Amino acid sequence: MCLGNARRVHYVVSDMAVVILLYLVVEVAAIWAVASLVGALWTIVLLIGGAVAGSWLARREGGKAIRALLDAARSGRSGHQEITDGMLVTLGGLLIFLPGFVTDVLGLLVLLPPTRTVLRKAWLRRMARTGRVRSHRTVVIDGEVVESTEAPRSDKPTGPDDQPRVIEG
Repeated sequence: MCLGNARRVHYVVSDMAVVILLYLVVEVAAIWAVASLVGALWTIVLLIGGAVAGSWLARREGGKAIRALLDAARSGRSGHQEITDGMLVTLGGLLIFLPGFVTDVLGLLVLLPPTRTVLRKAWLRRMARTGRVRSHRTVVIDGEVVESTEAPRSDKPTGPDDQPRVIEG
């Protein structure tokens, strides 16, 4: 059992190393291509401008996603769409946080509401197909508290100040 887990961890680590290496190669190639078109100074300006614009957009869309989730919770609706929007906004913000043009473009695409809607619908369809999305309805039972008109019985154990003794444990 231990050896199987060790192999699985080894495969995950080696897969992550390949993904990181591919990411670095693609980003360096993209930065090199942009720098040869517009120059090094404008490349730096574009990288910083993309990060600033993306951060602003991530903050704005994140606030909208949180407000939508709170509205869904207040109205008693399932918040699947709102939670997925929040997850996608977080993913977009993370992609913009990573340096490079390719991740900036992908992050901006995830942050923009029209493309995020397409991604959200695809994600929810996939989760529904695998059975991971369940709708839990809240049941509210109306009732009222009725005070007893009987005199307190003396056979009940009481604590200080004639209050019922609470046993915790």
